[in-house]
Amino acid sequence: MLRCGLLWILLASALASPAAAEDHVLHNFRVVPLTDVYYSEGANVGDVDGDGVVDAVYGPNWYRGPDFKEKHAIYPPQAQPRERYADHFFCWLYDFNGDGRSDVFTVGFPGTPAYVYENPGTDGFDEPWPRHEVIDSVCNESPQLIDLVGDERPELVCTNGGYFGYATIDWSQPFSPWTFHRVSEKNAPQPFGHGLGVGDINGDGRTDILAKDGWFEQPEELGQGKWTKHKVRFAGPGGAEMYAYDVDGDGDNDVITSLAAHDFGLAWHEQQRDGDKIAFQQHLIMGSTPQENRYGLVFSELHSVNVTDIDGDGLKDIVTGKTYWSHHTQSPMWDAGAVVYWFKLVRGEDGTIDWIPYRAADETGIGRQLTVAEINGDGLPDMIVGGMKGAHVLLHERQSVSPDEWQKAQPKLTAE
Repeated sequence: MLRCGLLWILLASALASPAAAEDHVLHNFRVVPLTDVYYSEGANVGDVDGDGVVDAVYGPNWYRGPDFKEKHAIYPPQAQPRERYADHFFCWLYDFNGDGRSDVFTVGFPGTPAYVYENPGTDGFDEPWPRHEVIDSVCNESPQLIDLVGDERPELVCTNGGYFGYATIDWSQPFSPWTFHRVSEKNAPQPFGHGLGVGDINGDGRTDILAKDGWFEQPEELGQGKWTKHKVRFAGPGGAEMYAYDVDGDGDNDVITSLAAHDFGLAWHEQQRDGDKIAFQQHLIMGSTPQENRYGLVFSELHSVNVTDIDGDGLKDIVTGKTYWSHHTQSPMWDAGAVVYWFKLVRGEDGTIDWIPYRAADETGIGRQLTVAEINGDGLPDMIVGGMKGAHVLLHERQSVSPDEWQKAQPKLTAE
C-alpha cells in the first residue's frame, strides 16, 4: 500500500470545549492501488458479497474489501485503449430487485445503452453476472443515480435523445426497460454535454435539475410534462456534476460547479433574491492562472466534482481533481500531475467565504466519476477514483500534532 498526499486541517467546532478547540489534527489520505489498467472513467463502492464489508467496483471487476486484493470479474475484463476512451464510464451499486444483494448499474460511453448487472450471489461469482439493458442511450457526461422525485428510491438523471430528463424504474420488474421522462425542449447537447446536477434551488422542497445554462424547476404535479426552465449561465462549456448547497449560510441554496471539464475553472454561484426573482453571482474559486486562486493553485480538467463534509465541521467541502488525459494531449496542462484536492469551506465572521485547498493525492487522477464514501468503517469519508491511471482507494486518516507542525502544513496565501 502506498502512502501519498498528506492533507492537513484544523478539526475544530464552535461548539467544542476549549481544550478540544486547541487540538490540531493532520488529515491524510493513504492511497491503495487497485489496478494500473485502464478499464473505466469511474468507480464506486458497496457490499457486493454480503459480508458487511465495503467492496470496490471498477469497470468489469469488483475487489473484495477491506484490503481489495482479491478480484472477481462481473463480466469478461478487457483493457481499454488509453489513446481513445473506455466503454465503461460510471457505476453505482443498488439492490434493484430487493433480494438483499447489491447489483451494479453501469453507464458506458455517452450515447450508448446502460445496464444492470444482477448480483448472482456467492455461488455465481465465478461466472459473468446476468446483464439487463435498462435504457437505450444515456447522454451527458455527468449522469446521476439519485432520488429526484422524493419517492426514496433512485432515478437516473441524464439526457436522452436531445432532451433533459430522468428515467424511472418499474420496481415490480426493475430489469425491464426504464421510462425516460422529458423535462425540456429538444435542446440538450448529445451525446456528450457537460454539467448536470440536482438540488432545490427555490426552496419549495422539491428537487430541481441543474444544467450549465440554467435550472429546471420541478412542478407540483410530475405528469404535467416540461418543467419551467430558468436561464442562468453557470458555466460556458460546462464542467461536471453540479450541486445546490447553502455556501454562505444565508438560508438559500447556491450552486457549485466546475466551469470547463477539459479546461480550467471552479466556482460557486451565490443565489440572490429580489422578491420572487432569483439571480446568481459567480465567485471564482480557481481559474486558469495562479493569480486567480488565493493560494496560487491551478490545475486543469476538473471533469468530476463532489460536495461533502470532509473534515467533520458541519460544512460541506468540495472534492475534485485532474481528470488526467481527459482529452489526451488537447487540454491545457494535460501532462501536469494527476492530482486530487479538496477545498475546505470557511465562513468568515464578516461574511466572507474562503475555500482552502488541501491535496489528497499526487498521481491518481479522478476520471469522470469521483466517489466519496465511508469505506473502511472508521467513520471518516474516504474516496475511490478511476480513470486513465487505473483505480485507487484513498483512505482518510487523522493524527494529532503540535500547533507548530499543523501551522507548517497549512496552505499559504499568495494573493488577496
